[in-house]
Amino acid sequence: MRILVTGGTGVIGEGVIPELVARGHHVRLLSRHAGDDAKQWEGVEPFAGDISDASSLNGAASDCDVVVHIAGIVAETPPDVTFAKVNVGGTRNILAEAQRAHVTRFLCVSSLGADVGQSDYHRSKREAESLVEQSGLQWTIVRPGNVYGPGDEVISTILKMVRALPAIPVIDTSDQAFQPIWHEDLAKILASVAERDDLNGQILEAAGAEVTNLRDLVTKFGEITGRSPVSVPVPLPLAQWTTRLASMLVELPVDDNKLKMLEENNVVRGQDAARILGVTTTPLDEGLRKLADSMKEALPDEGVGSLQHKTFFADIRGSRQTAASLMTRFRDHVNEFMPIEFAAEPGSPERIDKGVTLTGSLPFRGNFQVRVEVAEPTHVVFATLEGHPLSGIVEFRTSEQNGIVRFAIETWTRASNVFDWLAIHTIGAPAQDANWRAVVQRVVDASGGTSEGVQQEKETLNDEEASRVEERVKKLVQDRKREETMLSSRA
Repeated sequence: MRILVTGGTGVIGEGVIPELVARGHHVRLLSRHAGDDAKQWEGVEPFAGDISDASSLNGAASDCDVVVHIAGIVAETPPDVTFAKVNVGGTRNILAEAQRAHVTRFLCVSSLGADVGQSDYHRSKREAESLVEQSGLQWTIVRPGNVYGPGDEVISTILKMVRALPAIPVIDTSDQAFQPIWHEDLAKILASVAERDDLNGQILEAAGAEVTNLRDLVTKFGEITGRSPVSVPVPLPLAQWTTRLASMLVELPVDDNKLKMLEENNVVRGQDAARILGVTTTPLDEGLRKLADSMKEALPDEGVGSLQHKTFFADIRGSRQTAASLMTRFRDHVNEFMPIEFAAEPGSPERIDKGVTLTGSLPFRGNFQVRVEVAEPTHVVFATLEGHPLSGIVEFRTSEQNGIVRFAIETWTRASNVFDWLAIHTIGAPAQDANWRAVVQRVVDASGGTSEGVQQEKETLNDEEASRVEERVKKLVQDRKREETMLSSRA
């Protein structure tokens, strides 16, 4: 089938698109930057458009058999991005496009609790559902519980807080129950619904088998990461006031609207989609462990301040290792070369292989992660992940010329947020530089040769140079994701 997916760049879309592709469907992705977004999947057709702008949608659903409408927001940034414009108006617009194109099936992704919730978000979802029900199309509505996976806005943020903070605020509503679902399980449910024609006019609820709460998640993540942050009780009225202030400065797992949602006990009450479709959902402990190793890359264009390019290198004479064998030793024994703990969490990989996630620990900063985007005989690239104090990449290269082996580290980074910018511009940068010089010197020592010392270079990139680096990093990540999707679809 030819399937139009709206909003394929969030945690739900990034689960359902590869699932649909693996099942042999032709997917058309509708998003504002679809030409760029679709590159991470082989064969996905881009269609650039904004669901809140009806004029940009003309032709989006042409020749499609099914529309899977995911696009929506869980938080507003008025006046341009509001629940009324996106969740309600966007649904109205995409329904009109589906009607124009004579699409036979319309699958709307709503939210568990939309029928009873009193938050502004749930009210908007309830209004959107009403539009779908009155559309005259063959529709099915799926209400997922809290969807967690790389880049989700609540559970991933709790994980980052546990990794980075010495204390976690625990709100009065932290004991309120909700029923999360791993994003790949929801993808199976949505793909199955899209393929069936016997679920028309039905509302299904999709959630994992287990009920949890925020307090329980903090405990579980503490076990997974090997960290024990102190829980600080925060009364709900104080939390509502502080989240308004703090959200201006740092990322939080809840805002005023989400605090309201936490009071609503979002658990399955109606038709259980997983049971009806025969989908076995991932146990919560297993899903959280998967999440711990699958956080999204912190791309350099998402950071704060100027993009810095630093180089640390040494030319080694008399090395007993070739350029390739020296990099092999570095990849096989990376923890021996890093001056900080680089296997900081239980079960962390200790070898550099493409696609693996490595976890380190910084004094006074907690745990951080990098992902291996490139692992070649003489070239390795780490990308920082969400929760890292830096956004960007670190490259390691070995080369050989005229009997001299060079080992070089290049960093292309900027601070991840305002607080990390302040830290970097005080004590952070000198400490990082010392760490990378130490790595280079340890590689020199391991080579069996000698050098005239570790050299260091630094430059601040202008906007044009930074833009080129940002595009290169984005492509590295997209290429790795596309390769993984292709391998998964062939398995």
